[in-house]
Amino acid sequence: MFSTYTEKFCGQVIETEKLDEIIEIVNTFQNLSRTELASTICELFSWKRPTGKLKTVECRQFLERLDLKGIICLPECREKYIKKSKKLFNMHNFNDKQKQTVISVKLQFLTPILLIRVKTQDQRKLWCEYIDRYHYLGFNIPFGAHLRYFIKSGATEDILGCFQFSSPAWKMAARDRWIGWNDTQRKKNLQKIINNSRFLIFPWIKVKNMASYVLSLASRIVPEEWNTCYGYRPVLMETLVDQKQYKGTCYKASNWILCGQTTGRGRNDKEHNYHGMSVKDIYVYPLMSSFRKELINNSLS
Repeated sequence: MFSTYTEKFCGQVIETEKLDEIIEIVNTFQNLSRTELASTICELFSWKRPTGKLKTVECRQFLERLDLKGIICLPECREKYIKKSKKLFNMHNFNDKQKQTVISVKLQFLTPILLIRVKTQDQRKLWCEYIDRYHYLGFNIPFGAHLRYFIKSGATEDILGCFQFSSPAWKMAARDRWIGWNDTQRKKNLQKIINNSRFLIFPWIKVKNMASYVLSLASRIVPEEWNTCYGYRPVLMETLVDQKQYKGTCYKASNWILCGQTTGRGRNDKEHNYHGMSVKDIYVYPLMSSFRKELINNSLS
């Protein structure tokens, strides 16, 4: 049926034979959850990270893309995820009928500012609710590897916002020209970049310099935690700023570099429009002085 059909997984072309095996697995194991199916397929094809861990997150996204195209039919997502996340959200007093108390103080009264890594299921559900309700892009399953954080005041215990860092855009002409790498170098070293794909300071937090402060904090904390989690340390951060929504002031204040604009075709070219279709400013932040050397390195080691 799919004799001439191919797909891509993490930049790798999935030929017809392998695609047929995926279809057979999904059809055979209908009682497995989407995550269990993804893990099964990763085991079969040895789709692993440098740490040896399975690429279950990326594989689930890949399967959901095939499902949207009608190539496979995945089991339904479990509704209890949604129901429980709403309950957790309301437990934290974020009911739509309630007006949030504005926090408008000097930054020093909230310090230390903490980045609390999202690890538990309850934390993930609450984080997703915050993003879906207060971020203009809402919640989407991120592409590839990712880390999520709550931004929290150590002084008051208030949650002030949310962060997400995830896999970078596969291609962005302006970024790629700025780095100076070719297609071979990009494919080999792309994982050394991480994308600040969500950044939210809650609308009731009116604290001067808060956003730039937590960006600087993230640049020190996230690379090491990414290394611990995924087995490699990123050398460059990137983000996309919608020109119609924001001016990128906090990124400029944190010494991020404006290296150009997107073409408006979406985060991952034709298939993954996580950032919509409008033109975005591309900001980058080097995490080491030799970042460019690392990104254009052709060594096989």
